[in-house]
Amino acid sequence: MEPHFKKVKEFVLELESVILHESETDSLLVVENEELGVKNMVIGVASPIVIIEQYLFEVKDEGNIYKQLLIKNRDIVHGAFVLDEKGEKVIFRNTLQVETLDLEELESTINSLGLLLSEFSNELVSFSKN
Repeated sequence: MEPHFKKVKEFVLELESVILHESETDSLLVVENEELGVKNMVIGVASPIVIIEQYLFEVKDEGNIYKQLLIKNRDIVHGAFVLDEKGEKVIFRNTLQVETLDLEELESTINSLGLLLSEFSNELVSFSKN
């Protein structure tokens, strides 16, 4: 088992997020925080980093979406919009150093996503329909 996995799991629970799925073998957690609108966020521990990803939507019609997402990336304090390897899915992603990870750092990432979802939700819904 990844030595930092337990620490990350404890932080997730301390932040009152619910663990939907856990794999110690793969050092993965799938969590949600309903209060922040976070659902099925994947947290993977792969020393020396922790990878945090939240699938947002599938790109149906590129149009002006990429430009708008890149502009919005500038406002996101922790994390950023990224595309999956096929360029079809938009994901919120952040990577953190696991060795120095503390509760506040993980909380900042989750809060950043929650804030992004609340402030940019109309645009995200619009993008997912195009």
